[in-house]
Amino acid sequence: MKLQSRSREEPEVNLTSLIDVVLLLLVFFMVSTSFVREAEINLRLPEANVEAQPQTVADVLEITITESGGYLVNGRQLVNNERRTLRAAIERLIGDDRSMPVYIRADALATHQAVVTAMDVAGQLGFVNINIATVAPPDA
Repeated sequence: MKLQSRSREEPEVNLTSLIDVVLLLLVFFMVSTSFVREAEINLRLPEANVEAQPQTVADVLEITITESGGYLVNGRQLVNNERRTLRAAIERLIGDDRSMPVYIRADALATHQAVVTAMDVAGQLGFVNINIATVAPPDA
């Protein structure tokens, strides 16, 4: 008895549909991804080698942040630490003048969130000259 051996066929893997799905996913993620940073705060940092021009207290807005996260606007303590209270105090004190510089003075142990909140409120009110006050180290 003579048995015939069948010819073995190599199995084929069709990758066409897999490539189509991967390309569709790639296109979907490219279209749905937003590359715009909307919550960016632009600051003009002061230069260290330029002498500061003296300004009177009435010409600046000073926001002081305490260690506990409390706010003082031009030396006056606010009743609470909320964003809307800070905004209302600045609007009441300044009025419509948005050209004056804003100085933010924060305690070294103040939370980062309190400083960012003060910067954000000043930016939303239209102030463009926002400065962060620092002190020079004793060995400098």
